[in-house]
Amino acid sequence: MTNIDAVCASLREGAEKLAAQTTAQKNRALEEVAHCIEADRETILAANAHDVAKAQESGMSAALIERLSLDNKKITAIIDSMRVVINQTDPIGEEIAGWQVQNGMQVRQVRVPLGVVAIIYESRPNVTVDAFCLAYKSGNAILLRGSSSAITSNKALVSSIMHGLQTCGVAKAVALAESNSHEDVMQILNAVGKIDVVIPRGGKKLIQTVVQNARVPVIETGSGVCHLYVDDAADCDMAAVIAENAKLQRPGACNAIECILVNKKIAGEFLPRLEKQFAGRVLMKADDVCYAVLKAAVDSDTALQGSKYGALCVERAEQSDYGFEFLDYACAVRSVESLDEAIAFINTHNTKHSDCIVTNDRAHARQFQQQVDAACVYVNASTRFTDGGEFGFGAELGISTQKLHARGPMGINALTTTKYIIDGDGQIR
Repeated sequence: MTNIDAVCASLREGAEKLAAQTTAQKNRALEEVAHCIEADRETILAANAHDVAKAQESGMSAALIERLSLDNKKITAIIDSMRVVINQTDPIGEEIAGWQVQNGMQVRQVRVPLGVVAIIYESRPNVTVDAFCLAYKSGNAILLRGSSSAITSNKALVSSIMHGLQTCGVAKAVALAESNSHEDVMQILNAVGKIDVVIPRGGKKLIQTVVQNARVPVIETGSGVCHLYVDDAADCDMAAVIAENAKLQRPGACNAIECILVNKKIAGEFLPRLEKQFAGRVLMKADDVCYAVLKAAVDSDTALQGSKYGALCVERAEQSDYGFEFLDYACAVRSVESLDEAIAFINTHNTKHSDCIVTNDRAHARQFQQQVDAACVYVNASTRFTDGGEFGFGAELGISTQKLHARGPMGINALTTTKYIIDGDGQIR
């Protein structure tokens, strides 16, 4: 079990030193870390291969193994993301507002670090570097608590990070909780006065555990029950291509769609195109209306042989399939009578993450964006774009689905708060 008290004391010391660093000093340290990750590429990949092999032995799904896996392309992407963050404007010290009050005092509101941040996350080793990089650039010390499935990868990455920081940075600004003990998580969640905020990043169970047990402040990231609504004014070919990308590019990602809604007026036109686009690679769990159309399309499709699900790629949906995060090659499909019904269904079943409408009706598009309650609401574009890198942040801590402090992909600014700086010349009240 990790000695969380000792780790937090060291991180607090690191946070205090880091808060005094200039932008140039922080950027130089991050560049050194990027150089060390590049130099240690083969060691990191070997460590990851060990984790992947264990995950395969345990029966982990292919979609989740993809999230766990690193390769040369992903290592390069990690380093590239770091350089994007390095080149971003340092938010610390930014003056948000400033004014003079009636008695002559000058009041300024400026950005400052949160202090000591903890992130509890699953599987993805890239989060180790992303979270560290964003925390360091924004002047925060960070405690990393990854999952047991990625522990060897995370140790290798943090070793490279520490090597870089020992050269020219604040080494006490990062720590990895290496124990797999659940007690570590409980200690982190109860570290009042030692940890300033905790961020969970992972599936529904992890997030609920953190939210329900934390005594320290939480920035809640959400599981991704994302919806795609195909409007009666949709371009069906565009909708099918967007559905394929949003479901199949990375089905284990939180921004992949889990439910497709289609207006009944266009179901007979759209659903056969969806079946053709998915080509037996996705298990479609459909309501009665959609099942009839999809089953007819499947029965007449001679190209399904050899695909993942083949002629068994459509089945009748259960009520529990709606609002469920499959994180796999499966999704729910349901018909609706109208845009209003689609919006009401989404707001009932989504996780406030990302939802999309495909339509050529501008009024429908604007109504959807105004009324759907989600962090990111798309018109005619894949939900897979809900990502810090795609939004230009370089990296992200997660996708916040709450409404206080931060919402959507969390970049540098999400790790800051503000304080008021007041200058006077003897005023008293």
